[in-house]
Formats: sequence, C-alpha cells, structure tokens
Amino acid sequence: MLSRIAESLYWIGRYLERAEDTSRLLEVHQQLLIEDPIVDPEAQVDGLLAVMGLDVAPEVPRTFETVMRLLAHDPNSPGSIAASVDGAREAARRSRETVSTEMWESINTFYLAVREGNLAQLRPTQAFRMVRERVAIISGTADGTMSHDEGYHFLVLGRTIERADMTARMISSAAFSASSPYAWQTTLRACGAHHAYTRYYQGRDSDRSAAEFLLLDRLFPRSLVHALTEAEQALANLDVGERRAGFSGEASRAIGRARAELEYAPLDEILADLPAAMHRIEEACGAAGAASSRRYFEGAAAMQWHGGAW
Repeated sequence: MLSRIAESLYWIGRYLERAEDTSRLLEVHQQLLIEDPIVDPEAQVDGLLAVMGLDVAPEVPRTFETVMRLLAHDPNSPGSIAASVDGAREAARRSRETVSTEMWESINTFYLAVREGNLAQLRPTQAFRMVRERVAIISGTADGTMSHDEGYHFLVLGRTIERADMTARMISSAAFSASSPYAWQTTLRACGAHHAYTRYYQGRDSDRSAAEFLLLDRLFPRSLVHALTEAEQALANLDVGERRAGFSGEASRAIGRARAELEYAPLDEILADLPAAMHRIEEACGAAGAASSRRYFEGAAAMQWHGGAW
C-alpha cells in the first residue's frame, strides 16, 4: 500500500475519534456545570483547556461559550470538532481510491453539516449527540464496506491510539474535578459507559470502581486497556513478518509498555497520582503515533500535540 494512502486512512481514524471524544469531553464539562452548584466555572474552564493542551491568553473570558468556540465551532482552532471533521474529510479525499463510496458519502455529509454551521445552531446537547451519531455511522459504514486489509488496519490503528489518548484526557478531567461528587458519574455517561458499568457493579457506585472500569475493564470498548489492546492488535496485523520473539516496532513497544503499566500496577498506586499516570498514557500514544509515522509513512512529518494542535 502507498504510504500516502496508509497515512490518510490512519488520520481518518484519528480525526473522527478526536471529534467524537472532544464532544464527549465537552459534555462532561457541561454536565458538571449544570449538576454541581458549588463548582467554580472559571477553574473548570482552565482545567479543561489545560487537559486539551490549549494555551489561552489571560484576557480571554473563562466561560462555556469560550470553550464551545475553541473546542467545537471554530474551524480555525486546531483542537476543535470542526477542524477535526475538516481534517477527516481532507484525508478521505486524498485516499478516495481506497475509501468506499458509502464511507466517503458519510464523511462528506458530516463535513457539509458542520460547514453549514449545524454545530453552532444546535443546542450543545443536540450538537454533541449529532457528532457521536455521525461518527458511529461512518465507523459502521467503514466496518461493513471496506475490505479488512492493511488499509482497514491503519484506520483502526489511528482510531484506537486516538481513543486511548482522549480517554486519558477525559479521566484527567474527572481527576481535576474530583472535589465534585458528580465528576466520575458524568465521565462514565460521557464515555457511554454508565449502563455497562452499572450492570457489572450492580449499583455499587464509587469513584474507585468507576475509575477501575474506565481504566482496566478488558471488555468495555472505550476503556483504556481495551483501546491499547486494540492498538497493539492493529500493529500486529500490520507487521507482516513472523515474530519468534519480542516486538519489531517502537510503536508496539510504546503501546505495550503503557498497557502493561496499567494492567500490572496496583490500582491504588495508579489512583494515587492519576493525572501523572494519564500523562504517561498520552506520551505513549504520542510516541506510538510518531513511531508509526516514521515506519509506515515515508516522508511524513509526525503529528504531535502543540498547544492543542497536531
């Protein structure tokens, strides 16, 4: 497969997952502001912007409207949903010969809806739902209409690396808001995990069990361990050589170390300094992305977070 096509498919996966997860993170923020009367709105905004790596001038008002502009509506803000959708559509255009017609139409429909201002016109909860539903449609269309060959594995690799990175950011956001009694429950709902969590723990709610579920559950698809495991599998599928021992790529090593650290470290040790643990996951995802770029996308510059941009 041409490195240009492989890179485009990888970034389709990343951009779409980033758009969905940014909408989930914004929903956590909105629900905390609504449900917790003692929360400090300005401190929450500062915490969210820090989690997303955005450096905002002191004179910019710390309001929900500012957050929505920077992380949702503004296509010129590199960390926004609108910018992610633009990136996904451009990547799909570059790989048009590999992307199925149905998938291209789904991405283009999403792009046109965002470009026409639907995100800004809808109420926030409706906008967040629209983003999630559109990404789900595109992901399902890709799964059902693309051959599950190398190109599909690059798509999955991008999606799972981004999911692990953004889930770590959502957990960091919950840790920042730990003084709120609603922080972990709203994070579970934003991750689509509340129902699965309640079924597994049978109503025995606690912050510790919520953190354990989002960090370590091997069966829930949006947990950190599950996302990292899927990324490892995608890399294994792309490694055509037979492995008798060890791993042949730095991306596999970075992801494997991060997963092993989560699975084998005592939960209390992780929770003792959760923001630092999540920062290590983000660094591992960045290292895996850079290593994948060097190995598979010849001549491509590795994209990393720089003040909210990639």
